[in-house]
Amino acid sequence: MPIRIGDGFNAPGDRRPVVANTTEGPGGWREVTDWPRFFDRNQAIAALTVTELLERGRNSNDPVATLREELR
Repeated sequence: MPIRIGDGFNAPGDRRPVVANTTEGPGGWREVTDWPRFFDRNQAIAALTVTELLERGRNSNDPVATLREELR
């Protein structure tokens, strides 16, 4: 699953429908769609990846779900 990273914006890099994206706010913090907090750049990429994987069929027993909880 490729991720396109640009100045102030991250999104999936393929042509499938976008499930989540990020936007850069003041001070370089990033907001990820449907996440209740702000992230640094690396955390935002992880949150975007976790969101995409869970939306594409991974279930709550998958280790990805554990990573989701750690990011919250």
